[in-house]
This record gives sequence, structure tokens and C-alpha cells, in this order.
Amino acid sequence: MHFAKNALVITLAAFMSLAMAGEIKPFSQVGFDALTAAGKPVVLDISATWCPTCKAQKPIIDSLMKQPAYKDVTLMAIDFDTNKPTLKKFKVSMQSTLVAFKGTQEVGRSVGDTSPDGLEALIKKTIN
Repeated sequence: MHFAKNALVITLAAFMSLAMAGEIKPFSQVGFDALTAAGKPVVLDISATWCPTCKAQKPIIDSLMKQPAYKDVTLMAIDFDTNKPTLKKFKVSMQSTLVAFKGTQEVGRSVGDTSPDGLEALIKKTIN
């Protein structure tokens, strides 16, 4: 019985930590449209596997998305090399670009920023 109770506590703790983190997932136009139409905060993360700036941004962004303040934000990853039509739609010409939306309105854009404060300020625009 003691083991089962501990397992339940661990499971609940894991669930709660997930509930307190923003979602990170691959971009899909249908998903993006649904989230923004519902007024949800979305950040598009355009990166390339070969990009050193993108590699520097990733741990910062991942850490920010785990913060409770951004639990309602969805980060959608877009591969710079394989999603050219999507890049054109959002007028993105460089990897390491982040585009922030509050609902259907673009509220901010960042290119090449690797500062924790700068990246957080951009994400914050989606919820304030």
C-alpha cells in the first residue's frame, strides 16, 4: 500500500509539472490556426540544426517554457530548411527567428537574440 501511495504522489507530481509548463510541438498550420483563433499565445521558433545561434537559443527557450508563467504558451517549432512555404507566409528570411502571437495578432519578433532577458521579453508579450 505504501508503494502504491508513493507511486500516486510521483505520478501526480509529474502531471502537475507538465500542467505548469508551456507546450513545445512541431508547427502545423491547422494547430496554429486553432490556437490563434482561440486567442491563445503562440511563439513560432524557426531554427536549423546547423545553426549555432539556434543551438544557443534552445536551452534558454526550453527553460523559459518550463516556467509556470508561460504554461499557456505554445511554442511551435519550424525547421528553416524544410518549411520554406511556411517561412514565406510569416515573412521569415533567417533561422534563429522567433515570432510571437497573442491570438491572431503578431506582437513581437526576434532574430538572433540569445539573451535570456530578450527571449523572455518576447515570450512575455504573448501573455501581457
